[in-house]
Amino acid sequence: MRVRLFSLTVVAVMLLNGCVTSHPASTLSPATLSPATQSLRDLTHLPAPAGPIAVAVYGLRDQTGQYKPSPDSSFSTSVTQGAASLLITALRDSHWFKPVERENLQDLLTERKIIRALEQPQDKAQVQLPALRPANMLIEGAIVGYESNVRTGGIGVRYLGVGPSELYRQDQVTINLRAIDIRSGEVIQSITTSKTVFSVQVDFGIFRFVSLQHLLEVETGFSVNEPVQQCVREAIETALIHMIAQGVRDRSWRLKNPNDINQPMLQSYLKSYDEQMMRSPISATDKDLLTNGDKDGTPK
Repeated sequence: MRVRLFSLTVVAVMLLNGCVTSHPASTLSPATLSPATQSLRDLTHLPAPAGPIAVAVYGLRDQTGQYKPSPDSSFSTSVTQGAASLLITALRDSHWFKPVERENLQDLLTERKIIRALEQPQDKAQVQLPALRPANMLIEGAIVGYESNVRTGGIGVRYLGVGPSELYRQDQVTINLRAIDIRSGEVIQSITTSKTVFSVQVDFGIFRFVSLQHLLEVETGFSVNEPVQQCVREAIETALIHMIAQGVRDRSWRLKNPNDINQPMLQSYLKSYDEQMMRSPISATDKDLLTNGDKDGTPK
């Protein structure tokens, strides 16, 4: 019995030692750049446009109305409030668009006034600054949904009080982006994308009596959660790629080389969009247009 108790104690100490060495404080690392996603790689490798489009972004609002569940917080929202910054970065990284500052336009105008005041010459002539660049297109949108516990589950095995268990949970964030012609107000493109937020928890425990009056209890485990802001970023980048691809096919904007529309990556996004539309409950006429295009051969 003593040998058996000693063996179990050694196992418990080893498990506890593993918990200590895996504590986050022992794995601190310096700040790094945000990891590149597959959607970012695709976004930066799109075929070149005929010319970059000046676009304005006034915001990308959180319209989910979702807050983190208690006891985490009763006031913190489930999704990031900086989605507009992620969208501007994605627009710039795509090389298809040139975003101009509009979200903090008043700050920009204030700084221009300060420059004029400081550089005022002796003859009081007005200091000439370059004119602000107008936008040709407006990019609007919102985080339209955040659904918790879309799918949950797990598995566990325990024999004589010893065994592991695993739990997982999937949430879902949904983004909508639309491109608007500033002169006419027409919505040129509108795309909605979704991204799952995956969380998993793995536990291992020992709960058993090693003698009549001695109980051994050991618990260890870890959890992995996808950062919500990274999922929002990836959904924005994917929506932007689909928007560019659909705009090329609908001739809302042009490629530098028209033959680049046959590029495999661009075709894969067009194909995935068409497959999704074919699965949706649309009319037979719309399905025929998606498959065969108009009578003049222009695909929709």
